[in-house]
Amino acid sequence: MVHFVGAGCGAPDLITLRGRRLLEEADVIVYAGSLVNPALLGFAKKDCRIYNSAQMTLEEVIAVMEEAESRQQMTVRLHTGDPSLYGAIREQIDRLKEQKIAYDVTPGVSSFCGAAAALDAEYTLPGITQSVIITRMAGRTPVPEAESIASLAAHGCAMVIFLSAGMLEGLQRELLKGAYTEQTPAAIVYKASWPEERTLRCPLGNLARCGKEAGISKTALVMVGNFLGDVYDRSCLYDPAFTTEYRQGTDAGGADVCCGGAV
Repeated sequence: MVHFVGAGCGAPDLITLRGRRLLEEADVIVYAGSLVNPALLGFAKKDCRIYNSAQMTLEEVIAVMEEAESRQQMTVRLHTGDPSLYGAIREQIDRLKEQKIAYDVTPGVSSFCGAAAALDAEYTLPGITQSVIITRMAGRTPVPEAESIASLAAHGCAMVIFLSAGMLEGLQRELLKGAYTEQTPAAIVYKASWPEERTLRCPLGNLARCGKEAGISKTALVMVGNFLGDVYDRSCLYDPAFTTEYRQGTDAGGADVCCGGAV
């Protein structure tokens, strides 16, 4: 069987319990190169065969899986973060289906979660935004025209941009075509949860300069939106006046009144 496993965002202890167990039991591990913390490979048993997929094509990865199956061995395909985000797992799954090879997927902690933790940030702040856009800048690999950075930036909600740290000048320019301004808070998080993690905060108008001065051009997330600011509304759920299924509010008549006071 083949197990697709999310390695988490970097720190070895952020892999799931299931993910670690599968690594410990695997006969073959195919891992996503430098994007996966090599410390995770320390969970493998001594006779496990380990392959770095950064040096392989899809066909070569599938061939390794097929060989393991012919030997009745178990394979772990170790992806960075969560396999469902920029993991290219669909094309692998379809090949396995064609070969009638059993598989499953173990989710992981995505780097967009690790980056928020590094910044003490909450993406969905009351009164600010209740939506998160996860996307990437078009580069050598295109994105659908309707999903251009400028189009998505028109929403003005929390945005997390993957795979774009090497194109900060263009990214900044496209973001400013939307609802954001040069003063909109932005951040760059390099290798969230790794020992070498770095966080940089700046106004969006200084994003490219900030990244250049820090020497960051890869393995980093860009975050933009007013969720990184200091103003937001108090949560209705925990307001004393708000009535829920489990608690009677203190407002007159117990009406579902939500607070709107800024913090």
